[in-house]
Amino acid sequence: MKHRIMHIDMDAFYASIEQADHPEWKGKPVIVGASMRGVVCAASYEARKFGVRSAMPVFQARRLCPGGVYLPVRMKRYREVSSLVMEIFRQASPLVEQVSIDEAYLDVTGTEKLHGPPERLAAHIKEAVLEKTSLTCSIGIAPNRFLAKIASEMKKPDGLTIIEEEEVPGLLQGLPVTQIPGIGSKTGERLHALGIRVVGDILKFPLSFWTARFGKSGAALYEKAQGQGSCEIVSYSDPKSSSAEDTFDVDTDDPEELKKWLLLQAEEVGRDLRARGLRGKTVTLKVKFADFKTLTRSRTLSAPTHCTEKIFLTASRLLGHLPLTQKVRLIGVGVSHLVSGSRQMPLFPDRSFDRLEKLDVALDEIHKKFGDKILKRGRIADFDP
Repeated sequence: MKHRIMHIDMDAFYASIEQADHPEWKGKPVIVGASMRGVVCAASYEARKFGVRSAMPVFQARRLCPGGVYLPVRMKRYREVSSLVMEIFRQASPLVEQVSIDEAYLDVTGTEKLHGPPERLAAHIKEAVLEKTSLTCSIGIAPNRFLAKIASEMKKPDGLTIIEEEEVPGLLQGLPVTQIPGIGSKTGERLHALGIRVVGDILKFPLSFWTARFGKSGAALYEKAQGQGSCEIVSYSDPKSSSAEDTFDVDTDDPEELKKWLLLQAEEVGRDLRARGLRGKTVTLKVKFADFKTLTRSRTLSAPTHCTEKIFLTASRLLGHLPLTQKVRLIGVGVSHLVSGSRQMPLFPDRSFDRLEKLDVALDEIHKKFGDKILKRGRIADFDP
């Protein structure tokens, strides 16, 4: 049976969500990443016409597109929509591998009896995504993963491309090498220096040539040039960590302001862990100074937690032991070494944290029903970053 791998990529995900939530911004250049000190997280297709791209410094984007709609990142909202989208994908196939917040691979081999031919299944997925979220996605279907990803990029936005097995040699022959997934700018430069411009050029040299220069990645490159690649779909992998960080508009060395940011971030991380039924044992503080030097400090707890206050207090203590020799431009907190399930009760439990965990659950319910602004913790009641 021929393998059928589907790659689905949401179109300009963050920016498209903002346009869907605010119809008045449809058709306008929307850029997610409002801080002048940060980078562009997403740009709508209207913004891309001005040359704005993801990972571009925001100050540069503002020069290219001064009339754009610049918005802060709303990660909680993007995760909510991502969950809806991934659930639609899981209804199409039991083998779904989510590789980022806005893309996934599906193994749709042998699903024809249930869903009809692949193009019909793809159309159904597109309709369901549009109906549930008002968003579009681009889909590629091919005999393996890397070809499916190439296919999904061919007709963006809202595209559908199917690569049949017999079409692979002709497609790859003239395909620019930089369009192979995993080929970054540096590798592209090295290939161009060797006279390799299109995938067909790779096969002008034997496997030994590529392994001698690039090792295992060279062997993988030679394999892809022949249209061969993995079809394996890993439908689930344990989450490794949860984190939040913010870059400031103005550098600061005010400990109280930094602690307020840490509390906001601890609340975001704690809520994420509680929503996923997870607890973590290691809390990590990240600080980037004005000279871009970055320091991280970690502390391993005696027991895993998802308590906002516990995360915050641990991060605050780590900050207190960190000499602030200069102003800070970014601060963040993360929790790792995650475990699932309920907390194992210690021999001598801390009842104060039991009460705080119950408070967290109550706040989660209130925020879910009425939004984040309706109720704040006392320390950050007047803090509106």
